Amino acid sequence: MSAESTIEVDNAPTAVIGISFGNGNSSIAFPAQDGKIEVIANQDGDRSIPSALAYGGDDEFHGFQAKEQLIRNPRNTVVNFRDFIGKTYAEIDPTNSHASAHPVEKDGVVGYEVMNSSEEGAVPEFVSVDEIVRRHLRRVKDSAADFLGKPITGAVIAVPTDFSAVQREAVSKIAAEAGLNVMQIIKEPIAALLAHDAATYGAFAEDRIAVVIDIGATRTDGAVVAVRGGMYTVLATAHNYELGGSTLDKVLVDHFAKEFEKKYSIDPRTESARSLAKLTAEAEVTKKTLSASNNATISIESLAGGFDFHSNINRLRYEMLARKPLDNVASFAEELVKKAGLDVLDVDEVILVGGSSHTPKIAARIESLFPETTNIESPSTNTKALNPAELVARGTAVQASLIAEFDKADVVESCEPKVVNAPHLSKSVGVVVGDGAFVTVVPSFTAIPIRKSTTFDAPTNGGDVLVAIYEGEREIHTHKVEKSSAKDAEDDEFSDEEELSDEEELEEREKVMKPVTKIADVVLKGATPGNKIEVVLNFAADLKVSILVREIGGTLSVRGEIEGNSV
Repeated sequence: MSAESTIEVDNAPTAVIGISFGNGNSSIAFPAQDGKIEVIANQDGDRSIPSALAYGGDDEFHGFQAKEQLIRNPRNTVVNFRDFIGKTYAEIDPTNSHASAHPVEKDGVVGYEVMNSSEEGAVPEFVSVDEIVRRHLRRVKDSAADFLGKPITGAVIAVPTDFSAVQREAVSKIAAEAGLNVMQIIKEPIAALLAHDAATYGAFAEDRIAVVIDIGATRTDGAVVAVRGGMYTVLATAHNYELGGSTLDKVLVDHFAKEFEKKYSIDPRTESARSLAKLTAEAEVTKKTLSASNNATISIESLAGGFDFHSNINRLRYEMLARKPLDNVASFAEELVKKAGLDVLDVDEVILVGGSSHTPKIAARIESLFPETTNIESPSTNTKALNPAELVARGTAVQASLIAEFDKADVVESCEPKVVNAPHLSKSVGVVVGDGAFVTVVPSFTAIPIRKSTTFDAPTNGGDVLVAIYEGEREIHTHKVEKSSAKDAEDDEFSDEEELSDEEELEEREKVMKPVTKIADVVLKGATPGNKIEVVLNFAADLKVSILVREIGGTLSVRGEIEGNSV
C-alpha cells in the first residue's frame, strides 16, 4: 500500500463507501475524516481494480491477478460482464468476450462455463452473470473493509445512464446478496461531476452547462448536464459501444503485429490466442506510458514462434496511428452537444473521464472543437485535475457522505420520479433596465421552484427606473475575421485539410443573449442617485412568478405577481 493511500481512520465501527462499477475496471472511494475523498487500494495495492475473475484449479483470482490469466488461462477468465446484468442472452453483445470466457445460456440465464476444480473428472461449472457480479462486489467490499479496518454499512454505486430500471434493480439486489447495503444507485456522469465540483467549487457548484465524456475500457458514454443552483439535470446522453480504451490498444496491437510479422513472417494476432493476449496486455501498458512520456519501449519474451519482440514508439507516431479513434471521440462530443439541442458555444466545461482520458491528444481534439472560453478538464490541460480514472468513484463517495445520515425511506422518496423529474424553465428569463442590455437572471434548464436576483446601478441622476422582465434566447452571431488572426488557433499538425486560399475568409462565431417575449414591466419611482437596485424573481412550482424590485439601502420597492400561464 502506498504512502499516498494511507490515512488515519477513526474508531467508529462502520463506514460508507462509493463504488465505480466499470465494465473494465472498478474503483472504491470513501469520505475521510478531514472531509476529503480518498480512493481505496485493494490488497494488491491497486486503486483501479480490473472487473475480472479467473479460475485455476481450486483458486479464484480477482482484479489484476485475474486479468493476467487472460494470457495463460483465457477460457476460465471472466471479463466485461457488467453490461450483461439484467439482460437475456438475446440482448447481450459478446463481442468483447472473444478473448476470454464466452457467455452462454442455460435455462434462460446468461452465464459462463468455467473449470474451477482440480479434482480428477471435474467438469466445467455454470456460473451465472449474477453470481460473477456478486463475487466481484464481495471482493470489492472486502478490500474496502480491510483498508478501513471496519465493516462497510453503506455504499453508493454508479452505473451508466443507459442502464434500465431492471438492470439498476438487479445491481441493488446482487450487491445486497454480496453484503452491501446499497444506499443509492446514481448515474456515472453525475458522479463524475459531483467529484469535480466538490474539489473545484466546494459546497456550491457554479451554474454552467457541462459535458461529461467517459471513455471506458470497451465503450464511450457522454452526457450534457445543466448545473443550476446546485442541481444537476441531464439534458442528453449518448453511447458508442465500439469506441473505448481497447480501441486505442488495438491500434498499437496492429502496429506492433505488422512490425513483428515483417521481421519474422508470423502474425502474432492469429498465431495463437496466447500471443495475441500477450501483445494486447503490453499494448495497454504502452498506451499508458505514452500518456505520460514521449517515448515507450515494448518488450515481450517469446511472443510468437519462439521469437522475442523488442520495439519502441513515440507519442507522435502513436497519435498518427490512432487518428481515426481520436477523431471519433471529438465527433462523439460534437454529436452529443447537438443531441441536447445546443451549440458548442453554449458549453462552459468539458470533463474527460476514464483512464484513456490521460491521452493528451484526446484533450487536444476536444479543445479544438470548443471555443476558448470552454474549460477542458483533463490531466493534460490542468495539472491539478483529479485522476479521470477515479472521478466516478470519488463522486459516489461524495454522495455517500451526503446521504449517510438519512433514513433509507428518505433517500428512496428523494429519488421518486415526481422529485427527480422536476419542471424546468425551457427559456432563460432576464431583465432589461432602462435602455440597457438584456441580463439573464434565471438561465434555461433551471429546475423550479427557484429564487434568483441581480443588482443594477440606479441612474446617475436618480428618478424613475423601468425594469422589463423578458424571456430570452440565445443567438449565434457569425462575422468575418482575417485569415492570419484565425490561423494561429489551428495547431493540429495532422490536419490534411487544404490551406485556405487568399480569397477565402474565415468566420468567427459568438453567442449573444437577446430578449424575445416580454413578461412584465415594473417601474420603481424616485430612485436615489448612486444606490443599487435589486431585482428578485421567484418562480413557484406552478410557474407563478413573484417579482420584487427594490432600492438597496432605501425604502422604495415594488412587488408584483404573474400567473403561471402568462410565462
